[in-house]
Amino acid sequence: MGMRCDLCEKQPIRGNQLAQRGKAKYLGGNGRKTTGITRRAFRPNLQRVRVQDGGEVVTKRVCTQCLKSGRVVKAVIRKPFTLPTK
Repeated sequence: MGMRCDLCEKQPIRGNQLAQRGKAKYLGGNGRKTTGITRRAFRPNLQRVRVQDGGEVVTKRVCTQCLKSGRVVKAVIRKPFTLPTK
């Protein structure tokens, strides 16, 4: 399973981290110089959420973009210290 969103299948991707020195030309310097390149991972921001899936409640790992966009229906939680209505 690993780090993967259960809805949109978002997963970690690889990229580069640049170490630079110098001052940008538009700020009055003579340009930025790259002094090192290392590999890094861009990981999705996953949250464990209780989701209403059909008629049952399931815990899924969902990225925050899916949560904010409304692709997930969160499970309804009854308020504490209240009796269920009939």
